[in-house]
Amino acid sequence: MLGFSHVSHISVIWHSRGVTRLYEEQSERRAHALSNVFLHAIYGIPGGEKIKECIQCGTCSASCTTSYAMDYTPREIIAAFRAGQLEKVMRSNTVWLCTSCYYCTVRCPSGIKFTDIMYELKRLGVEFGLVQEGAIAPVLSKTFVEMVDKYGRLPETALVINVLLKTNPFGLLKMMPHGLRLFLRGRMPLFPHRISGISDLKKCSEAMTDALVSDLHTSSGTGEEA
Repeated sequence: MLGFSHVSHISVIWHSRGVTRLYEEQSERRAHALSNVFLHAIYGIPGGEKIKECIQCGTCSASCTTSYAMDYTPREIIAAFRAGQLEKVMRSNTVWLCTSCYYCTVRCPSGIKFTDIMYELKRLGVEFGLVQEGAIAPVLSKTFVEMVDKYGRLPETALVINVLLKTNPFGLLKMMPHGLRLFLRGRMPLFPHRISGISDLKKCSEAMTDALVSDLHTSSGTGEEA
């Protein structure tokens, strides 16, 4: 017969399994919802819905100048994205290795604007924190935008310092001799300066953001009705 301790132990295991299963189901639902957000965002850009017409011919991959270094080729990215494999797409380095040469866009027989799709995936990846672990490019992109929002221009010194502090703090030590030479020649100001009329720039930025969000809601509603 099972003693009280055995029953308690079994109950704990069952409870643990139940919690684990519930967490997995909730994670799957969140992943599915996020995948839909990304999908509607892609459909919302001009020509974005053409991704449905991909025939998997591989012309984009054959044309891509950096596909040799990518975790997954452009063709594989489209297939995975349409299949809802968002983690596979966004945790790879493919999105951030796009050099915007537009060869894939020009040569695609289905007219898919793949370069524009890559730009949108970059933006969404940064916004939702869904990027490859340890990648520098997403940090650089986000810091770049933050600097422009704050100062109205790009202070190069502050950009380099902030990116290195977030990705490779010891890298600052290696760059100090070079930075000192630039500073002595007046090529590297220490303190960033804001442009005049920064408030007007912020209003423009907020208006653009509101418009993008509105378009996303519209495309999302359209997708749900279909």
